[in-house]
Amino acid sequence: MRPLLGLMWLLHWLPLPVLGRFGELVGSILFALLGKRRHITLTNLRMAMPELPEEERVKLARKHFQAYSRSIWERAILWWAPEARLRRLIKVEPGVPMDQIQSGPVILLCPHFVCLDVAGVATMLETNLCSIYVQQKNKAFDDVLRAGRSRFRPVQLFSRKEGVKPIMRAMRERLPYFMLPDMDFGDKDSAFVDFFGTPAATLTAPGRIAAATGAAVIPVVATFLPGYQGWRVKFYPAWENYPGDDMVAAARRMNEFIEERVREAPAEYFWTHKRYKTRPAGEPSPYIQSPAKT
Repeated sequence: MRPLLGLMWLLHWLPLPVLGRFGELVGSILFALLGKRRHITLTNLRMAMPELPEEERVKLARKHFQAYSRSIWERAILWWAPEARLRRLIKVEPGVPMDQIQSGPVILLCPHFVCLDVAGVATMLETNLCSIYVQQKNKAFDDVLRAGRSRFRPVQLFSRKEGVKPIMRAMRERLPYFMLPDMDFGDKDSAFVDFFGTPAATLTAPGRIAAATGAAVIPVVATFLPGYQGWRVKFYPAWENYPGDDMVAAARRMNEFIEERVREAPAEYFWTHKRYKTRPAGEPSPYIQSPAKT
């Protein structure tokens, strides 16, 4: 891992168009080699976008591998480039909502697009925050990732095992909670809510935390700018009348918002994750495949 991190450090000096194209080339190679992840991606796309011909889904899956690989190599810029370069490359629309952050609890709801780390950096260039963090198995990578995500300002990182109490305390101290809400964490604290027409285990925590703290929920999505010009980080207006009394309905509202954003940049959503892994009782996993298939 250390040689790979050393290579990333060297590559962060490259112009972004060169680094981006390099990342896409690596992604194309990985699409050909990683049969298991390719199968997961195509399974997700078949469930989420059955209207597409299979040939189009394969093209989209390949573009996703390219985008995902590109985002990983471009993290070198996020981790080591000077602040002035980052401010040139990150276009924030309309801006980090500092007035709302300073006036009360805020949840920055960031779906799993491949550039999500850019959204975190854009926020931390302006304010401290708190978030959930999963420790990486490789210590060298874990150290670099932690340092890269907190090099501009201190960030409070909590383990998922600690529950929501530390997060709620931090929010009451005016730390925005940078929340990644749209992965399959099992059926605990989740509800089966449609995601692209298929029930998916969906966290109800965004609604429950917002209800308990009175937090404004502000979605933020990071995507690539065209032509390798950098990244766009878009902060959306705070959701009105959220969460209401029905946490399942609040979760469905969240999924609908994410679906709309995915339609805008379908190759950049995190399709390599088993989004439909947890199933209702008696329903088999959609990811099971015969040993002969890739």
